[in-house]
Amino acid sequence: MKIIISGPPGSGKSSVAKIISERLSLKYVSAGLIFRQLAKQMGVDLIKLNEIAEENFEIDKYVDYSLYNEIKNNDNLIIESHIAGWLFKQLVDLTVYLNAPLEIRAKRISLRDGISEDDALVQIMKRERSHKERFLRYYGIDIFDLTNFDLVINTQYLKPNDVADLIITFIKKIQQTPPS
Repeated sequence: MKIIISGPPGSGKSSVAKIISERLSLKYVSAGLIFRQLAKQMGVDLIKLNEIAEENFEIDKYVDYSLYNEIKNNDNLIIESHIAGWLFKQLVDLTVYLNAPLEIRAKRISLRDGISEDDALVQIMKRERSHKERFLRYYGIDIFDLTNFDLVINTQYLKPNDVADLIITFIKKIQQTPPS
């Protein structure tokens, strides 16, 4: 099974994908990790690499090509990525979009990264602006159009294990239902 989990920063993509990876014995692939490794290699932070990517499509192409190769070369994997749910919909079995209100996501990132909620909020807004502009310009993708996703979940009131339970229940249901 091939699954993609997309969503904005702080929505729970990584946490949920890791849980599902363990429960279903799927290879875990993180676009965010690839992006962070690239930032480290270049000696810049995530915000700066997003700014560079706004002018240099090679950054996003590198990440996307890495994900494409993973999808093509693995039968059982879960990918967490902001954009993969739009880009690779036809190559996977399930696309899931996770979201939560901005303030909730800022609080999560604040706790995860050990920064103030205000700093997390600023980082999220900068990254989301960059994503919105880049993905529309490079791919023609409106990141607010979620019609491409098989399942959309608001994670505001849910723990990562609860979200994973919902997704796994959905998977079992679609596996039992013949196509119409």
